[in-house]
Amino acid sequence: MEAASKNDSDKFVVRLRNYWQSSQVENRGIEPIPLEERTSKRYFNAFTLWCSINTNILAVTFGLIGPVSFGLSLRDSSLVIFCFTLLTTLAPAYFSIMGPKTGMRQMVQARYSFGKYLVTIPIVLNLATLLCFSIVICVVGGECLSAVSDGRLSPNIGIVLIAVFALLVSFWGFNVMHFFEGYAWIPALVSIIITVGCGGNQLHLQTETERATAQQILGYGGVIASYMLPWACVASDMTTYFNPTGKNASARIFAYSYLGLFLPTVLLMTLGAAIGGAMANVPAWQNGFEETQVGGVLAAMLSPAGGFGKFIVVLLAFSLLANLSGTMYAITINFQALVPIKLPRAVYSVIVVALEIPLAIEAAVDFFLNIEHLVALIGYWSAAFIGIILVEHFVFRGGNYDLYNPLNVNTASALPSGLAAMGAAVLAFGLVVPCISQYWFTGPIAAITGDIGFEVAFFLSSLLYVPLRWLERRWMGH
Repeated sequence: MEAASKNDSDKFVVRLRNYWQSSQVENRGIEPIPLEERTSKRYFNAFTLWCSINTNILAVTFGLIGPVSFGLSLRDSSLVIFCFTLLTTLAPAYFSIMGPKTGMRQMVQARYSFGKYLVTIPIVLNLATLLCFSIVICVVGGECLSAVSDGRLSPNIGIVLIAVFALLVSFWGFNVMHFFEGYAWIPALVSIIITVGCGGNQLHLQTETERATAQQILGYGGVIASYMLPWACVASDMTTYFNPTGKNASARIFAYSYLGLFLPTVLLMTLGAAIGGAMANVPAWQNGFEETQVGGVLAAMLSPAGGFGKFIVVLLAFSLLANLSGTMYAITINFQALVPIKLPRAVYSVIVVALEIPLAIEAAVDFFLNIEHLVALIGYWSAAFIGIILVEHFVFRGGNYDLYNPLNVNTASALPSGLAAMGAAVLAFGLVVPCISQYWFTGPIAAITGDIGFEVAFFLSSLLYVPLRWLERRWMGH
């Protein structure tokens, strides 16, 4: 009897494993993807992916920060948004090429600079960054759903709904996510256009502001950089299955990625700045903002449309799923790179939701303050990471992707020790800290110039990495 029972149990496990492997769930872990499996030549998907991720009200929320938190006019906010996005989009667009070229996820590639073990530090920072953005998205979506229900649905319940729906998309992995992102931008864009059509006649009521100072411009610029630069830390995760040998593959992936990131971000952040600038002169918008923040403003803008307007607010809330599902997908990849236990990627999707729901509920208590002073910190480490990866690639590997030998990915002795990379980052922050301007701390340099922390982090870590990496190679032979 016991033998028969054990035999039945073994058959059940085998059937379950076969079902899992035959399903559409992406089962591959973080191991490099062989060239023969990098088959997708639908490079335009790079545009639709990034466009869907950024065509939602999260960008509108970050646009609001210019006038609401930094006191900038619409003109000044728009110029900061345009200029800083124009420059900072270059990094994620270029890093999108590296996935198809190497077949490696972004934090696996980072081992060729930070080493097998010290790469744990940027992975942890990246996880914190992605989780932070996931929390922001859940809060924005939850407040939209609460606003459209006239308070009958609490923001906390809205947060749960947004997180669970995003789980349904990210759970399946690369193919399902790319399919979803290919179309998610369409209803999002239509909803935003309708919102502008309903409330746009009030956007000209801009509040008069003082002339912008360097501190205001650079402070808001740092927030914009913190929105864009972290995409470079996950860019390859989104493009790894593209075929790198197609006609003009790299140029097309770069161009599509750049446009997919740049266009919706600039347009929607500028819309957010216009809404934020007019809000003080439109009592209904101001009241909505005070009650449920971004969701309340959007609900007030759409109120002339009655019940149809409420439906559009719901669509706007769920437009965030494209961003959240992509972010959650990247988090699961990073978890696999961090945790030695080999769990399926989809399992980490469930773990992520269990983490972000209670954190989002807590963050919603003082939401805009949390965005301004927590998200701004993200740009500092992201800039240092980007600088080190670029110097390693162009200076020490000559831009040659063949020098990223996939056979070495798990061999510590065949990889850099990571001491040069960590040394460059740590030493750079000796100057970055005095250049930081935040609510809780303003460095002596930043008091004069404004916040130039991410700029210093990028350039100084890049410069310091050159001699430190040269010494590492000379003394350790890595």
